[in-house]
Amino acid sequence: MAVDVAVVRVFTSPSGEFGNALGIVSALAVPEADRQTLAAQLGFSETVFVELTADAPIARVQIFTPATELPFAGHPSVGLGWWLDEVETPVDALDVPAGRVAVTRTNGLTKIRAQADWAPAFEFHDLASAADVDALNPTDFRSGHHYAWAWTDRSAGAIRSRMFAPDMGIAEDEATGAAAVRITARLQRDLTITQGRGSQIFTTVLDEDWIQLGGRCVAERSLQV
Repeated sequence: MAVDVAVVRVFTSPSGEFGNALGIVSALAVPEADRQTLAAQLGFSETVFVELTADAPIARVQIFTPATELPFAGHPSVGLGWWLDEVETPVDALDVPAGRVAVTRTNGLTKIRAQADWAPAFEFHDLASAADVDALNPTDFRSGHHYAWAWTDRSAGAIRSRMFAPDMGIAEDEATGAAAVRITARLQRDLTITQGRGSQIFTTVLDEDWIQLGGRCVAERSLQV
């Protein structure tokens, strides 16, 4: 039987360009044992399997890269929160394996709350300039999770970044919410992050080790597999 997949792009530019593609699938449509295989077949950096709960505005979510399941990821959480609102099943929170992710939408941005220790550990590469970040070659990163970044405007909290995660089956990620949460906690300041070809991510340091992560999303297409 064919499985319906909604595809959205998360962390787009103000004009709706760029962003990281996310596959969204009903958990009822795919047995749990088959979800990793489908995520690998789809090939998005992450695919989510979502189940709405009957008694509260909360959704249960599993998140898979092409190679592994993740307890938390930022771009799937933001994208799914946006999409559920768009299809008129809005939620206040997502239950992912790492914990409960609060979801809000304000001023055209979908925002979530997460803790940095929910995210994978990244090896940070602190570079001198955006040009140095741009010059990196993904094939030079053969294992691990790598986040390269440089200030573009330190006073404004603006950085340029790229992320390489071969261990997750991702040669280079266009926009990475979990890494944005990690770098925000590391620098302890609000950030505007330009990643990949031009995706844009916004973060805010909150109280008690919480980070707010947000961005714009657009619907891309629907498909059946």
